[in-house]
Amino acid sequence: MNGLKLLALDEEDLAVVSAHVQDAVFKVSGLEYDARRKLFSLVVNRFVWETADGKRCSFERRRALLLFKRVNAVRSVGFDRRDDEAVLDLLTLKFTVRGEGPEGTLELVLAGDASIALDVECIETQLADTGGAWETAFKPKHPEGA
Repeated sequence: MNGLKLLALDEEDLAVVSAHVQDAVFKVSGLEYDARRKLFSLVVNRFVWETADGKRCSFERRRALLLFKRVNAVRSVGFDRRDDEAVLDLLTLKFTVRGEGPEGTLELVLAGDASIALDVECIETQLADTGGAWETAFKPKHPEGA
């Protein structure tokens, strides 16, 4: 399979990107904010949901880059940003419009009641696989209706 490359410019697009990064894991050291260029990025190991049909004995993870543009500020809660080795689990991406829009807050919802909030001028998000896949026997599970 060729590497996945997605671009989100609105909430509908963002939902597609969110589905592909659900259950991605990453280290705090993989977070980077360039305030001058208004870029926030994180390197993740994403679970490859698009090939996880449920009948398999093994599944895949892939290294990917998640990039957010036009970011004016970054806030985080629920984890220690100084602990570079801490591993975080990304559950979903949510956007809350501010006023008439298109500006708002793009939230990376993490396991354990943690989150990263990005104040953005608009939605402009990219997801790109950057490396090969590796096998994993573990498929993330979610409660019914979640």
